[in-house]
Formats: sequence, structure tokens, C-alpha cells
Amino acid sequence: MSLTDTIRKTFVPIHREGYPFIAGFAVASLVLGLIWEPLFWIGMLLTAWCAYFFRDPLRVTPVDDRLVIAPADGSVSSVGPATPPAELGLGAGEMMRISIFMDVFSCHINRAPVRGRISLIEHRPGRFLNADLDKASSENERNSLVIESPHGPVPVVQIAGLVARRILCWAEAPGEIAVGERFGLIRFGSRVDVYLPQGARPRVAVGQTAIGGETVIAEFGSEEAPTLVRVS
Repeated sequence: MSLTDTIRKTFVPIHREGYPFIAGFAVASLVLGLIWEPLFWIGMLLTAWCAYFFRDPLRVTPVDDRLVIAPADGSVSSVGPATPPAELGLGAGEMMRISIFMDVFSCHINRAPVRGRISLIEHRPGRFLNADLDKASSENERNSLVIESPHGPVPVVQIAGLVARRILCWAEAPGEIAVGERFGLIRFGSRVDVYLPQGARPRVAVGQTAIGGETVIAEFGSEEAPTLVRVS
């Protein structure tokens, strides 16, 4: 590995959305340190965690219309049929849903799972239940995008969690988006659901770790059975 590669892997870029929080933690650490020195070091640990939380690493995204790429880092929490949010106007029929849960140590940058035209963006207020719960898809605060992909509409839903209190979406509708392109961020601990049209077969299993912008979570046009997994 070259020195340049080592530096890139060690010093991961931080998204600008994190700067105010990192500065706030740092200032609070200095103030608390004047009161009691151990509080300074505790505050600096929290500052380091905050910088880590807002990391924005480069990702190598497969560019192939047959592939659906993970929209976020985290653990695959569900794979199966579900009805997309009613506000998207896609009817009451079920679609294949793949959910990725992000804990407070995951990279929270969200990326487009497919390329296409964003036809709709809809924000819906709601509760702040644990995002790992299945009912969080319908009850929690969420922001939804519908991407008109070459294979049909692909809804992508950002869901706030127990700690998360802010969903950010930088995409605009109507507008084009590339696979792997950054479109949003959720603070702090959350989930992203991807709903897939007919013809898509899952390529991940519950419990598997996904890397946003890199992991293939589904594939179109394949007659193969879903991949079997073994935990060892």
C-alpha cells in the first residue's frame, strides 16, 4: 500500500454538516476542563466520536443497471415484502423491501442505490421509535424519495430513529441522480429502506453488514435463487 493510500484510509474526510457539532463538543470540553480536568478528557473523547460519526469516506461504486447498491452503512435488518409509504402514491401492493439499520458508530451518509430520475420527495413527521423495529417504517419520522430507475420506481426511505432527530436530504425533485451519489444524512442512529420493483432478487441476508455505495444488495434480470448464507 502506498503512502497516499495509507493517508486516505487513516484521515477520512468529514462532511461539512458535522463541523458545528465538532466545534461545539470541543468548546464544551474546554469549558468543562476549567471546572474539572477529567471532564476535559471525557469531552475530547466525545469530540473524537463526533468527528468519526460525520466521516464521509470515498466509496468505489459498481456502475451496472442490473445492480442495486446499499444506500447506507450498517446491518441488514430485514429482507422481505412490504408496502411502501402511502404518501408515495404507489398503491397498496407489496414490494421487496431491504432495510439497513445504522447505529451511532455507522457512517450516516446516504447514497442512491440506483441511477435514475427523482420524481418525488416527501417528508412525513412521526415518532422516534427504535429504528431497528419493523413498525418504525410506518410510524417514525421519515423522508422518502422515488427514483425512476431503468427497471421501474425504486422508493428510498430515510427513517429517523430513537436518537436521530434530524433527517437531511440534499436531492431535489425532479432531478437526475447517479448510483452511489450522496443524497442525504441522518443524525444520530437511523435506518434506510429500499423498495424494489418486480424482477429484483435480494443478494443480502438479515444480519449481514452493508457498506453504503459498494455492497450489492439486489440484482435485476437474474433467474438465480437468492444467495444462501452461513454464519460461522
